[in-house]
Amino acid sequence: MSPSSPEAVKKLVENMQADLRSLSMECKKKFPPVKEAAESGIVKIKTIAARNTDILAALKENSSEVVQPFLMGCGTKEPKITQLCLAAIQRLMSHEVVSEAAAGNIINMLWQLMENGLEELKLLQTVLVLLTTNTIVHDEVLSKAIVLCFRLHFTKDNITNNTAAATVRQVVTVVFERMVAEDERFKGLMEEPPAVQGNSNRRSVSTLRPSAKDAYMLFQDLCQLVNADAPYWLVGMTEMTRTFGLELLESVLNDFPEVFLQHQEFSFLLKERVCPLVIKLFSPNIKFRQGCGSSSSSPAPVEKPYFPICMRLLRVVSVLIKHFYSLLVTECEIFLSLLVKFLDGEKPQWLRAVAVESVHRLCVQPHLLRSFCQSYDMKQHSTKVFRDIVNALGSFIQSLFILPSAGNSSSSSTPAGGSVSASQGSAQGGPGSGGAGGGLITQAAFEYRGTWIPLMNVSVQGSAKATYLEMLDKVEPPSIPEGYAMSVAFSALLDLVRGITSMIEREISKQEQEAAMREEAEPASPPQDPMAHEVWEEMVNACWCGLLAALSLLLDASTDESATENILKAELSMASLCGRLGLVTPRDAFITAICKASLPPHYALTILSTANLSNKDRFDEQRSFSLCISVYSIQGQSVQMVSPSSESHQQVVAVGQPLTAQPQGTVVLTAKNIQCMRTLLNLAHCHGAYLGTSWQLVLATLQHLVWILGLKPSVGGVLKPGRAVEGPSTVLTTAVMTDLPVISNILSKLFESSQYLDDVSLHHLINALCSLSMEAMEMAYGNNKEPSLFAVAKLLETGLVNMDRIEILWRPLTAHLLEVCQHPNARMREWGAEAITSLIKAGLSFKHEPPLSKNQRLQLLLLNPLKELSNVLHADIRQKQLECVLQILQNQGDSLGPGWPLVLGVIGAIRNDQGESLIRTAFQCLQLVVTDFLPTMPCMCLQIVVDVAGSFGLQNQELNISLTSIGLLWNISDYFFQRGEAITEELEREEAVLLKQAQDKGEPLNRPFHPAPPFDCLWLCLYAKLGELCVDPRPAVRKSAGQTMFSTIAAHGTLLQPPTWNIVVWKVLFHLLDCVRKSSSTADKEKIESGGGNILIHHSRDTAEKQWAETWVLTLAGVARIFNTRRYLLQQLGDFFKAWEVLLDHIQSAALSKNNEVSLAALKSFQEILQLVTPIKDTDKLDALAMDVSPVLMESLQVSGPGRPLVRSDSLAERLAQRYGAQASLPPPGEELDDSALWWSAWNTWYRIGTECTRPPSGGADKLVFVPSQPFLTALIQIFPALYQHIAGGFSMEDLKKLGVILYGAVSVPISSDTSPFILPSYTEAVLTSLQEAVLTALDVLQKAICVGSENLQVMYPAIFEQLLLFVEFSCKPPQYGKMETKHVANAKYNQAEWVALNYVPFAERSLEVVVDLYHKTACHKAVINEKVLQNIIKTLRIPLGLKYACPAESTWKLAVSSLLKVLSIGLPVARQQASSGKFDTMWPELANAFEDFLFTKSTPPDNLSIQEFQRNEAVDVEVVQLISTEILPFANFIPKEFVGRIMSMLNKGSIHSQSSSFTEAEMDIRMREEFSKVCFETLLQFSFSNKVSTPQEGYISRMALSVLLQRAQDVLRRYVEDQRLSGRCPLPRQQVTEIIFVLKAISTLMDSLKKTQPENVDVNVWAQVIALYPTLVECITCSSPEVSSALKDALGPFKDFMQPPVSKVQNGES
Repeated sequence: MSPSSPEAVKKLVENMQADLRSLSMECKKKFPPVKEAAESGIVKIKTIAARNTDILAALKENSSEVVQPFLMGCGTKEPKITQLCLAAIQRLMSHEVVSEAAAGNIINMLWQLMENGLEELKLLQTVLVLLTTNTIVHDEVLSKAIVLCFRLHFTKDNITNNTAAATVRQVVTVVFERMVAEDERFKGLMEEPPAVQGNSNRRSVSTLRPSAKDAYMLFQDLCQLVNADAPYWLVGMTEMTRTFGLELLESVLNDFPEVFLQHQEFSFLLKERVCPLVIKLFSPNIKFRQGCGSSSSSPAPVEKPYFPICMRLLRVVSVLIKHFYSLLVTECEIFLSLLVKFLDGEKPQWLRAVAVESVHRLCVQPHLLRSFCQSYDMKQHSTKVFRDIVNALGSFIQSLFILPSAGNSSSSSTPAGGSVSASQGSAQGGPGSGGAGGGLITQAAFEYRGTWIPLMNVSVQGSAKATYLEMLDKVEPPSIPEGYAMSVAFSALLDLVRGITSMIEREISKQEQEAAMREEAEPASPPQDPMAHEVWEEMVNACWCGLLAALSLLLDASTDESATENILKAELSMASLCGRLGLVTPRDAFITAICKASLPPHYALTILSTANLSNKDRFDEQRSFSLCISVYSIQGQSVQMVSPSSESHQQVVAVGQPLTAQPQGTVVLTAKNIQCMRTLLNLAHCHGAYLGTSWQLVLATLQHLVWILGLKPSVGGVLKPGRAVEGPSTVLTTAVMTDLPVISNILSKLFESSQYLDDVSLHHLINALCSLSMEAMEMAYGNNKEPSLFAVAKLLETGLVNMDRIEILWRPLTAHLLEVCQHPNARMREWGAEAITSLIKAGLSFKHEPPLSKNQRLQLLLLNPLKELSNVLHADIRQKQLECVLQILQNQGDSLGPGWPLVLGVIGAIRNDQGESLIRTAFQCLQLVVTDFLPTMPCMCLQIVVDVAGSFGLQNQELNISLTSIGLLWNISDYFFQRGEAITEELEREEAVLLKQAQDKGEPLNRPFHPAPPFDCLWLCLYAKLGELCVDPRPAVRKSAGQTMFSTIAAHGTLLQPPTWNIVVWKVLFHLLDCVRKSSSTADKEKIESGGGNILIHHSRDTAEKQWAETWVLTLAGVARIFNTRRYLLQQLGDFFKAWEVLLDHIQSAALSKNNEVSLAALKSFQEILQLVTPIKDTDKLDALAMDVSPVLMESLQVSGPGRPLVRSDSLAERLAQRYGAQASLPPPGEELDDSALWWSAWNTWYRIGTECTRPPSGGADKLVFVPSQPFLTALIQIFPALYQHIAGGFSMEDLKKLGVILYGAVSVPISSDTSPFILPSYTEAVLTSLQEAVLTALDVLQKAICVGSENLQVMYPAIFEQLLLFVEFSCKPPQYGKMETKHVANAKYNQAEWVALNYVPFAERSLEVVVDLYHKTACHKAVINEKVLQNIIKTLRIPLGLKYACPAESTWKLAVSSLLKVLSIGLPVARQQASSGKFDTMWPELANAFEDFLFTKSTPPDNLSIQEFQRNEAVDVEVVQLISTEILPFANFIPKEFVGRIMSMLNKGSIHSQSSSFTEAEMDIRMREEFSKVCFETLLQFSFSNKVSTPQEGYISRMALSVLLQRAQDVLRRYVEDQRLSGRCPLPRQQVTEIIFVLKAISTLMDSLKKTQPENVDVNVWAQVIALYPTLVECITCSSPEVSSALKDALGPFKDFMQPPVSKVQNGES
């Protein structure tokens, strides 16, 4: 009956009245006010019932009054009354007739009761009824009601507490349910206004509706309470526990997620309050380390990890992650990281258990895991959360094995000896007496290094059922049974792998299907969005390391077949997934794990580890494999991926030999190994297309297993069980024996199924087999152990199966098998050859489409390996090859002609366009022919061999082959040389036959070089081929061919008939020289960039022109050497002189080429052929000697000094022969004449070269000119002495002139500034360059020759002097070279292209010394006197003497003076003797000029000249005056008068020599050249008053000189007096004072002389002039200078003798 039906209402009214009556009765005695109120209440109800139709509404309206009596009744605190009232109030409530105000009053009354501790359960009941029946209670009232319940939860009565707890839970739910209902009501009405986020007013949130507001306030306060803060809304709380608060939070979050997701205010609370709270509460767990106590001081009241809180926190976190992941991305990152930390080994066991349960909850939700990956792992700066979770699981599992307390029953949480909880016993299937005794049930467990961990059945696959997260009633942490944590973690791992792989596989398949459908619909559609693929890749990349680490450890530790199966399944599915996604590194890593598990423990794992790491470089974007290994190192112990250590509990099924290089003992295979091997086969069979490069790992492992199981290859490559030949044979249990055929079968199927792989995968398979085979080959080196033939057998099997598409795998397949064929191990080699020949035969007989006859390319492809087998040197392979060829010939009928010419033709038919490999292959055949088969073939074929070898030299694909083929030609020539006679005989026999055939046909014999004998023709063919190679475009080939050619001609040339030499010289050698000269002159001057890649080209060879220059040098030198060594042979040919001329012409054009290297080498060749002396016939030894010696000769020629005889090997031998009277077969005299013609021809060539190369350029300065280098010019000039010895007899004046021009020209050539540092001495050293030395040497040779020669040769002396004097002039004016501007060496910059003039001073000075020397020897020669040599010498010397200080070098004028003095001391006597002949007349004026220019030079001495230097220089001047006084004046009568006059005036000038004004006062005395003046004066006087006047002319000179002198003195004195008067007090300039003093001294000297002289020797005019001086002297008395005064005194003194005239002969003044 509904509460609002009339019956119900009536019943309510009656009941209420009854209640009030009972109340009135109870209170009658003790509480009269209550009684009254009750009675008035009855009246009130009655009136309401009577007046109103809607009684309930009216009741509600007046409910405050209606309720009042009951409230008063409660206030009595009498239990009976209180109970009665509460029941009544509840009745009212249940009929919803309580208004808001009444409800408030009721709550207040209940609060009082609660505070007084009355009727607690009834109170709770009342509150619950009030809140659940209606929604009128809001805000403070509601909060008070909730607080009331909370407070009752914390009484001392257990029942009350529990009831209150249930009530609180219900009330909280009610508050949130109201909110949900409210949202439903308002759903369609209006959109909520946007909430103000982060609202700071916590008491009311204005934007929320009433119920929502209550819920908000309640939730906010729950957070406050859990955080131990005061609540804002729940006023009056006294105590609260965290555990309870967390439970409430969890239930709200779990039951009402939509509230938080839909209302921003609530999500704000979640973010701002709940998450920080959780993180804060976690802190003790984070900081805590087992065993180190809790030293940290965090503000939270609980410091140690506290099981109840921790467990509840983890539940909250699970809910948050599950429902609110999208809202709380950052926070979840933190939670997940914390969760990962809780798995840490240092945390308490229970904490790790609940954490691993929480992780398991995540692992069964692959989509959640995917969003982790997207939100964290794929963001740039975020934590890699997904990766960390997986890695943490892995580390957790490992730590359980490694840490001793990791869950064993002896750990701290359970007492030793294990009163283990019942749940554990039952979970383990009772490892008690039943299990152990019967041995039937083996407990599933893991065992690793002595740690045994049982495996429990914790949850159904794919769901996470937690045990410890549900223990809400426990306060103390529970004890965790052994193996529980491991079991949960194991399930989590498997669920994770299963979830991820199946999710991604589904999505990939779906994507592929959609793509296929799209392809059908619209073929050119864009591909699928790549994002999805990135996420999959990232997921795999993030988790594979951790998964692999954990799974491989578990796999190793597993003792249970189904667990092993699960682990292998997980690894397999991961490997396959990685393969599908193209993630190579992880794929390989998982496969490696399976592989290692298949092999015996401690097996040599090199293949796997190396195979793996080799891939990592290829895939940078993948994490390298080593990362995976690093995951396993825990607490410093490095745990390898698999270190199987657990043989103890495995069943051994096979014992065999390991396949390793070092012989080990035997190895065992367990059942688990075989299980893994089957997984591996399964993987390869089902997922072969995704294996890619991992085939290598898989096949390597299978190879080892096959080897251990003793399977051996049989026909067609199928493996069958067989016995090993050596060593202990394999032991197999019956269990595995039955398996073997199955395994063998699967293996074969595996390779048969390769025909279904696509091309790329097939290539991967082939490559893997090849590299496996390579390893097997390496292992089989150097020992006789039987090799593993697995790979070779399987290559053959794969090839035969895929014959229809053989083209795509033929090359790698056969290339590898060819390598196998070269292996030193016979068994391996034999199988390689077996495989390759079987494949070729099968290939040729297979019915291809189109057939082979129409598909020649394929046919070539199939035959090519056969051809390449020729490279293999092993006889057995050769055998197989030849057998195969034989079979092919028999079956396929391709006739290969047997004849050698044909074979050689095939090899020799090479063209440049055939490609390197073909050329190389053919060439190797040719090498074999040349090395092995020359003697066995008919000699007619030898010419073909030469041609073929030549054509290999000329091909331009491969330089090395060209070079090697030149070597082959050398070998062939050697063979000709050794077997010459036999070859000659056979060739002549054949020649006869051919000739007869030709005559029969009536046509000439068609053979190259026909008239020469056949054997010579063979040689000529060889030389012709080499000649062609000598002009190949490649420099290396030219060089090699040139050397070979000249060596063969030198070594074997004696075999040729003399007439054949004619052909060699003209058709081979000169033809070659012409070609080389032509190519050199037209060669490209462009710089060649460095050759192929990293070959550097030296700068001296970096243009084609320079490279051709080298060839030219080599060729010219070679020809010259042949002319030198084979002279005797060649001179007997008729046209030797013509050949000589041609050779000289080549030398000349090379010498004049604009290339320094060529020109210099040409001169060397010139020097070499000048060594020629008609050699002694008999031996060839000498030839060899001459060849060896020639470079030494070159040097001896260059260092030979002036006129030193040149050492020559052959002439030495000749001279010995002559001396000891041995009859050397000297040629008849006619040839000698020929010789001189040869030498004159050489002289003409030399002259032409010299003229050409020293002729200065005619063009302006702007044109680029070629200037010959110094070494070239030096070599050129050095040739002359050698040449001169041969032509000395006919050397004429004309020739000398020619020589002079060349010498002069050579010396004038400047040097380019960049070479000057190497040639020029530093400017300060006076050294000659080698060129200048050579020039002087040449003149020296001539001069010596003239010296010992006949009289008529001596006419050449003046010419030599002339030449030398030209050189002397260089000291003052260096020669010009055309119009070229040259710089002084000191100003040239080395890095600019300028020309530097040499320092000619040392050269000129040396020339001057030579001149003096030569003049010394030849002064009296007729020619020297007639040609006025002395005059020329003086004339030349006058230049430096006149320049004096202005000379470029000071030494020059000093040397000039000393030379002049020397020459005069020799020449003057000669001149005096010849005075009458007049031959010297013109010399005297020159001499006078020279003296004057020198003594009174116009150049001033340098300012920095020291006083000592000056005095030394003055001494030189004095020396000259002394020469005049001793050698000239005494012989004045033999000397022209004018000359003597000039000498006198010079002396006069010197005796009173005014000075320049450039000196300081202090130096004046010295700088005046007083000494010089004095000597001049004395000389003058000496000759003025000599009483031996022999000619009137001489006296005249003296008189004239004296009068000039006196006149000069008069002038000086007068000027002085005048200046003295004008200057007044000022002293006169120093130099004038000095001059006057000098004049005064001169006067006193003169007076002394006059006194001593006979009076009759003195002219009367002189007296007159002397006396005339007197008055002037007297005027000087007024002078102020004391020095002048004292000199004046000396001068005036002697005048006393004139005071009276002399007594005798006064009249006779004329005398």
